[in-house]
Amino acid sequence: MKKLAALAFLTLVLAYFLFGQKNSCIECHQGLEKELQEPVKAVQTDVHIQFGLGCQDCHGGNSGQSDVELAKDKTFKGVPKRNQVPEFCGSCHSDSVYIKKYNPKLRVDQLRLYWTSQHGQLLKKGDLKGAVCTDCHGHHGIQPANRPKSMVFPWNIPQTCGRCHADPEYMKLYKIPTNQLSEYKQSVHAQALFEKKDLSAPVCNDCHGNHGASPPEVASVAFVCRQCHPTNGKLFSQSPHKNAFDELGLTECGACHGDHKILRPTDALLGVGKDSICIQCHDAGSKGYDVASQMSQKLTGFLARFQEAQALLSKAEQQGVEVTDPKFKLQDANTLLIQIRNLSHALSLQDFGEKIAEGGKVVAEVQKAGIAAMKEAKFRRTSLAIVTLILFLLAVALFAKIREMRKRQP
Repeated sequence: MKKLAALAFLTLVLAYFLFGQKNSCIECHQGLEKELQEPVKAVQTDVHIQFGLGCQDCHGGNSGQSDVELAKDKTFKGVPKRNQVPEFCGSCHSDSVYIKKYNPKLRVDQLRLYWTSQHGQLLKKGDLKGAVCTDCHGHHGIQPANRPKSMVFPWNIPQTCGRCHADPEYMKLYKIPTNQLSEYKQSVHAQALFEKKDLSAPVCNDCHGNHGASPPEVASVAFVCRQCHPTNGKLFSQSPHKNAFDELGLTECGACHGDHKILRPTDALLGVGKDSICIQCHDAGSKGYDVASQMSQKLTGFLARFQEAQALLSKAEQQGVEVTDPKFKLQDANTLLIQIRNLSHALSLQDFGEKIAEGGKVVAEVQKAGIAAMKEAKFRRTSLAIVTLILFLLAVALFAKIREMRKRQP
């Protein structure tokens, strides 16, 4: 990689000489100490260079002059101070006319949104620890957000945000948790992102925003989750929990599923067992406790029948019986199972029971087909055994006849 980087660097320098595009920034910096050479090396893969922009487009100055004093003319901006970085980047990225020349789809409201963010608010107060553009996008090797090496590519975002938010020393002044990254890595969202490479899986900015990043308020958490889980949110709004949660100031989804460490939900969460979340609020004998218990019992019963039917079809298929149609029917039952689990958010025992009954009818049909398939498999085995026995007896008789005929021969 180092050899490739060196070759690319030499190619870039050679191109300037071959095409007569003198760049004193490159010529000067490549002869300086290692720390000052790094920007020139890193910028070769930078998105700005790819669009034909050079050092002078960001830092000003006259890159055509070899003399340092002349190169650093009155337009020279140099390295911006940390509190100047947002406006430094925004001078181009907030200019719709300028940006359109390079990428008409690129948003130009990032700077305005940044000043509304928690990061921007801190910077306004003079707190230089608040994140600025370069903390998230990098300095001279900035990559487009859709490139895997970009600091803001989906599977890099948790680590990018975690550089600050997972550092207890850096965050101690703000008295907020620093375990978000470690918890997120255990979540079902992280599993989808890192293991399944599902780029639609939510990361930090999907819930907190990008340039306008701020902690979601209690009332807005549900709307954040509903961007991906609209059905669950709609059902919850119809439940008795909705008003109760609003009165208590609880986050709708987060109260049961957590915030960053959102694990894959299991059937054990519903009911009154040791892993149930219902018993955290509902005591034995209360209406909520009884409803949770009944819903869990109904779901457990349905799931047992579903798995029994599934096992029947699997066993029949292993024995060579055609069960394609009932297997398709079982998919209908599986769809109903998903709907039944979603209905737990509405907490309507009647609706839950009706859907269970609907699913039960489908499973009963599958079980009937499975039993018939097993009977056919048994009939085939019995028939095969009888035919085998008959053939065996014929073979014995034939063998005996042959022996008898041989004995008669002189």
